[in-house]
Amino acid sequence: MVQNRWRDEEAEALEAAAGNDPADRALALRVYTSRLIGSDPDLVQHGGGNTSCKVLRRDLLGDEIRVLHVKGSGWDLGSIEAPGLPGVRLDPLLKLRDLDALSDEDMVNQQRCNLLDSTSPNPSVETLLHAYLPHPFIDHSHATAMLALADLPEAAEVVAELFGDRVALVPYIMPGFGLAKKAAEVFEQKPEVEGMLLVNHGHFTFGDTAKQSYERHIEQVNAVEEYFARKGNRRPPARPVEKVDATRLLPRLRGALAADRPRDAAMPVFDLRQAEHLTAFLARPDMAELSTRGVATPDHVIRTKHPALILEGAAAAGDADALKAAVADWAAAYRSYFERNNTTAGGTKTMLEPVPGLAWVPGLGLLGIGASAKAASAAADLGDQQIRVIELAESVGEFRPIREFDLFETEHWSLEQAKLGKGRPPALQGRIVLVTGGAGAIGRATAAAFKAQGADIFLVDADEGALGAALKGLGRDAGGLALDLTAEGAGEAALAACIERFGGIDILVSNAGAAWGGAMIDLDEALLRKSFELNFFAHQRMAQAASRVFREQGRGHSLLFNASKQAVNPGKDFGAYGLPKAATFFLVRQYALELGAMGVRVNGINADRIRSGLLTDEMIATRSKARGVDAAKYMAGNLLGAEVEARHVGEAFVALALAERTTGHVMTVDGGNIEAALR
Repeated sequence: MVQNRWRDEEAEALEAAAGNDPADRALALRVYTSRLIGSDPDLVQHGGGNTSCKVLRRDLLGDEIRVLHVKGSGWDLGSIEAPGLPGVRLDPLLKLRDLDALSDEDMVNQQRCNLLDSTSPNPSVETLLHAYLPHPFIDHSHATAMLALADLPEAAEVVAELFGDRVALVPYIMPGFGLAKKAAEVFEQKPEVEGMLLVNHGHFTFGDTAKQSYERHIEQVNAVEEYFARKGNRRPPARPVEKVDATRLLPRLRGALAADRPRDAAMPVFDLRQAEHLTAFLARPDMAELSTRGVATPDHVIRTKHPALILEGAAAAGDADALKAAVADWAAAYRSYFERNNTTAGGTKTMLEPVPGLAWVPGLGLLGIGASAKAASAAADLGDQQIRVIELAESVGEFRPIREFDLFETEHWSLEQAKLGKGRPPALQGRIVLVTGGAGAIGRATAAAFKAQGADIFLVDADEGALGAALKGLGRDAGGLALDLTAEGAGEAALAACIERFGGIDILVSNAGAAWGGAMIDLDEALLRKSFELNFFAHQRMAQAASRVFREQGRGHSLLFNASKQAVNPGKDFGAYGLPKAATFFLVRQYALELGAMGVRVNGINADRIRSGLLTDEMIATRSKARGVDAAKYMAGNLLGAEVEARHVGEAFVALALAERTTGHVMTVDGGNIEAALR
């Protein structure tokens, strides 16, 4: 059940903070209930839904005008603020209703022409629907239960049974001018209604106050949830399903989906979901047929495409030929779908890349597929909701969403088509970067530098607490694993975790290390072996495991190693650290030699005097005292006379990742030290 989260004391405080202007107070409450709706994933997902309120304001000339505040494009209801509900002059919008037709482009232009603030975002594509209904407050969501009802052939009968004349039914029309006019006509035939169910689309409620509209919304959604709980008892028996090995399948699937892209191009990123209800759904005997029916609401198809790619048998087991055939068959079917519907549409559309947004893998789970972890997560969220909608609808009747051509129109909507080719993605979008020692100073700085270029980040560190803090700083899309890299099987464990989070790996930054000192003549062999385990063998384990995944994907990107100035310019009493680092220096060149034919570039960084877990404040104080200088002068003791920071190392790693024709190179990041120069 959806919780009613309205609190009078919260609403009153927000009203008071808005001041004495009635319009500002109404907008404050509109923001409040918008957030209540938008933060509930059972009501709204990923920018879906919209809300509005109508108020009176005075323009610059002092004239009183009617204004519609409606959700703006790019704003999420869950975190919306007042600027996310731009004000639009209402009366000019109402006059548009007299037109027989209005293109989407002209509609958007008219809405922008009537903004109170020209710098505001585009008002929602459903602005006219909000305008043509007379109510001061209107809420629109895509609640899971409401979508299941909207996709039932007998939706009218169920609505009448549950709500009588309180909820009206609006037939499916693509969002825009036509839908706005139809919704207004339906309302005018039943002006006493408190809400509307848009067939194959979603749910509207309205009221005189923000509280009334919101509470009607919650009450109606819960009434439908109760209906499905009471009536939904149909479920076919499960079929036997073999368990699928994610670590084998997902890297191969990434490569198969990118097979037609240039070798240096990014592969898709995945988001794997394995909840119990998904496992049960994917074991249904009618699962494959249900995948062909359509999407729960038109908004879904823009992020998920249709249908889901189904992987079973040899393809799910990772057989290269079967997997290639499954992906090729999906792409061929998508091209055929595009061609037949584009002909009907007049041949004016541009086909999107024929790559699915979802995969259904019995024995594994639901897979969101996208150009980034964020996009894959959104697809997975919507795919999860899609499955729950299908299950609910099938539990009482039959899931019947919009027709194929309606689906095509939404997916290839003119407003979305106009965006094609206009945006340039970040340089490393779609690249999965695994950073070892990810919770340390250099690791965190490196992760931040790659994230700034659009990469998706997976951190590995032995310190679980520090790892958690580092991940928090990277946001919800980052992944991580607490792991001792010197443990047996650590490389495979780290890569398996990264695969399960994102589907594979593109860039390994092998950064983890620790410094141990002591004169060689007195050095304990156990300490030297311990240092070799972390400062050399851990690098080899990670590089070996990552390279094997590159091979499974059929392509890779980069191996990047944090070597050290000690590898070429050893310091006195520092052999326990310098010796394994010298071996790691050689490792860079060996892997470069062996992986070049796979298109994998292998490079390293030699850094010096970076404040980190290796070079602590205590060590800096000791070293600077020994040299008779203060700490600042010691840290800036290079040709440039400037301290080298962790961020400089991170930026250097990114530079090497972007250097498309550089391999076998070690870049020095030390501010200038002739004794450590490589050439």
